[in-house]
Amino acid sequence: MVKAVFFFAVGLILLIKGGDWFVDGSVRISHRLRVPEILIGATVVSIGTTLPEVMVSATSAISGHGQIAYGNAIGSIICNTSLIAAVTIAIKPSDTDRKALKLPVIFFFCAAVFYVATAYIFGFFSRLSGIILLAVFLVYMILSVRSARQTVISDTESENAEVKGSILLDVFWLIIGAALIAVGADLLVDNGTVIAKSLGVPESVIGLTIVALGTSLPELVTAITALTKGHGALSLGNVIGANLFNLVLVSGLSTTLSPFAVPIEKTISGIPASFIIDIPVMLGVMLILTLPALIKGKLYRSQGILLLLIYAAFCIFQFAV
Repeated sequence: MVKAVFFFAVGLILLIKGGDWFVDGSVRISHRLRVPEILIGATVVSIGTTLPEVMVSATSAISGHGQIAYGNAIGSIICNTSLIAAVTIAIKPSDTDRKALKLPVIFFFCAAVFYVATAYIFGFFSRLSGIILLAVFLVYMILSVRSARQTVISDTESENAEVKGSILLDVFWLIIGAALIAVGADLLVDNGTVIAKSLGVPESVIGLTIVALGTSLPELVTAITALTKGHGALSLGNVIGANLFNLVLVSGLSTTLSPFAVPIEKTISGIPASFIIDIPVMLGVMLILTLPALIKGKLYRSQGILLLLIYAAFCIFQFAV
């Protein structure tokens, strides 16, 4: 047990550092290519910070622990929104670029409709459903690249001028970061499973809370760093983009590699708890985060506080009930 906890912690550290280097390399390369900041957040940075979820969920699915893969995707969305975004909003509310947010938000809720329908109607994620989710990811990336090419922001140009060093060095750190993420994810899954069994906690709960929080740490680090440097658009774009990727890339890849059923270890009145709590909370927190941003173009401190309260209640429920 002690050994498992130690290697679990090592896995988290590798994930954090690997995600940090991957994001730095990705952002520097994107700045060289003059990609607008909010689109960097919703695409390149989101991919980088979502890699831990991708690796953990894919490894879990392949090794026969579909509950962790399922819980990690949903739990990461809840964590990204009601903890990471909530903290940044509560500390420093800001205006938003409604036009730039429309694409990732629309894609998220379209993907969510398909994901939720699959879960509620079939209770099983087949290889076909995974391929469809990956196709949505591909379409989103194509449209994002087109949008980036059509949008040139002066701030991005000035950031591009400040990027020094070789692009080969940026690629090197990107590759090293990806390697650390892969190793860290493997340690996290293996030892997280051992810990779950030792404590008698269902794997779906571990995936929804501990693993989800651990793999969301890169988003948290990115959000705090972006906030302190005055790049609020990058932070918000990262969270929304990462949430979309958790549905279409993380879940899509996991179920394509190894189809799995919706966890039924934890039930409420005979109904899977995921149907009553997890999925509704996932959709609810995203609505709370995005609706004011799209309608009024602003984020409010009260949103952040409400989201934090929801996350606290969600965690308490997972372990207490």
